Amino acid sequence: MDALDSVILGKRPAIEKLLACFLAGGHALIEDLPGVGKTTLAKAMARVLGLGFGRIQCTPDLMPSDVTGNLVLDRATGEFAFRPGPVFKNLLLADEINRSSPKTQSSLLEAMEERQGTGD
Repeated sequence: MDALDSVILGKRPAIEKLLACFLAGGHALIEDLPGVGKTTLAKAMARVLGLGFGRIQCTPDLMPSDVTGNLVLDRATGEFAFRPGPVFKNLLLADEINRSSPKTQSSLLEAMEERQGTGD
């Protein structure tokens, strides 16, 4: 807690709520003004807890496979291999979710609810 508090000054209540949410296995919605440290808080939490961190900047052209991952052709073997998307990280920051398409939002919500991803 102190390690996070030293990175983000004046946000102790938010840090406590975020840690409680994470320890309970839940999800958190952090709403605040631009530039007040939401991304920094998420990155610091991942670093302090030793977690994999992923970030999605949601835009209207973001595809579900950008969230969940996709198959990539390995030219050496001629076979497809799955390249996991950011939802497979321990801590994921999805910024501006409202800007993404309903289909992309659905893939993100599926991963959140079911704790698994479905590739197209």
